[in-house]
Amino acid sequence: MAAADATTPKVFLIRHGQTEWSQNGRYTGTTDIPLTSHGEDQIKATAQLVYGKGRLIDPSKVINVFLSPRKRAIKTYELLSGQTEGYEVTENLAEWNYGDYEGRVTKEIRALRKERGLDTEKEWDIWRDGCEGGESPGELAARLDVLIEKIRTIQGPHMHDSEPKDIVLVAHGHTTRAFAKRWLGYDLSFPLSLMMEPGGVGILSYQHNNIKEPALLLGIGFPLQES
Repeated sequence: MAAADATTPKVFLIRHGQTEWSQNGRYTGTTDIPLTSHGEDQIKATAQLVYGKGRLIDPSKVINVFLSPRKRAIKTYELLSGQTEGYEVTENLAEWNYGDYEGRVTKEIRALRKERGLDTEKEWDIWRDGCEGGESPGELAARLDVLIEKIRTIQGPHMHDSEPKDIVLVAHGHTTRAFAKRWLGYDLSFPLSLMMEPGGVGILSYQHNNIKEPALLLGIGFPLQES
């Protein structure tokens, strides 16, 4: 069977809560804006459901926490966990650098590219075309791959033991989805449609307790709650 069991390490992939720009569909890469009050409430609600002893994300089972350097991601983890330390901030989880497209919505970006004589055959697709003045899909994939390799080095020795081995990541809309694609070994242009809501939690793991078989944990049996 390919099912994960209690000894299989997990990576919890979390998107930060709502911001003003995420609410409006504006591409928010390097701009460092805070969560809205609704975004903070989203994370508090997520925490009540999934974070704590005996819950889906059990801090006693977590070995490392990696956060994007943007304050919306750091605040998300602090609201989720109640902790203001004990995590590592890494540029490898920063949102896609949108370059010339920062603060714009998809419709505006496609109109801008049309003015510049681009996309004469196909409409712009960030997963294939990247961002003018910002990152290409290959550049984003390369920095995510660095973190993925680090995670597998951490989790590899603990595939069968009962030591803390789970990892928590807090990042952004495009970065979380790109990370999942790279975890599975796909190019970012691969047509695998993934969604991640603000404040959402995704789970990555391994088949057969094998570090060489990374997997998307599509469904999970929730742990029993202690009375």
